[in-house]
Amino acid sequence: MELLEAIHRRRTTNGHLLPDPVSPEHQRLLVEVAGRAPSQLNSQPWRFVLVEDRGTIETVARISGESMTEAMSSGTFFERYKRWFRFSAEEMERTRSGMLFDRLPAPLRPFTSQVFTKRGQRVVNALRVPQVLGEENRRLVAGSPLLMGVLLDRGEYRPGELSSFYSLFSMGAAMENVWLTTTELGMGIQFVSFPMEVPGAWERIAGLLRVPDDLELMAVYRLGYLPPEQRRPAIDWSSGQRKRVSQYVFREACDTPQTGWDEPAPAPGASAQPPAAG
Repeated sequence: MELLEAIHRRRTTNGHLLPDPVSPEHQRLLVEVAGRAPSQLNSQPWRFVLVEDRGTIETVARISGESMTEAMSSGTFFERYKRWFRFSAEEMERTRSGMLFDRLPAPLRPFTSQVFTKRGQRVVNALRVPQVLGEENRRLVAGSPLLMGVLLDRGEYRPGELSSFYSLFSMGAAMENVWLTTTELGMGIQFVSFPMEVPGAWERIAGLLRVPDDLELMAVYRLGYLPPEQRRPAIDWSSGQRKRVSQYVFREACDTPQTGWDEPAPAPGASAQPPAAG
């Protein structure tokens, strides 16, 4: 697979993964490409912990599911991220960002316009939607053959100092290398984020992974091979839309949007049209 093809095909996997173990060769390749990322002064502040133990994975899954249920029940998740929720293709096309929830359970559909109100939250809770979502999340994580914990060296990751920014930048570059490589290998990957939404849950995972004092647990991902046909989860979202270039690129200064680039760029190697005569 060519690099640009992998970039265009890169996706977050919000569905189930095959239970097959990730081969040692592929696990090694993933951490090696992560280690090729750039870092300030070649500090290489990232660390990784690979988890295949079923007991550990199931415990992380339970913490993740419980966290999702709590965040959804209390309304903190909706309140924190409501600017990114879309409930129609028209809204998605207009904003070209966020998450499209086009497969809500039938009882919820009449209340989509009220989902961020107190009444909407009461309806969501009465229908036990947080429990349904939490259990789905638990099963997704528990069904993953491999977890990858991403950590940073506290000697470099010092919040409030410039080195902290450099470390986060490097970690992002390392994980993008991993993400693109999973695309090449026919694998899926997803951030296990909900334990970060609930006080105390992330610390439980850090304790489970026996993270030492000189490291900071920054993220946990679930990985595995993709099934031939991916079925959408019971409550699903999609995020294939992307902003037009003119919406996020400026020319010379930030008050001048880049124009003329909103159509997809030609494929590499495609012959350019000769300039018109005159």
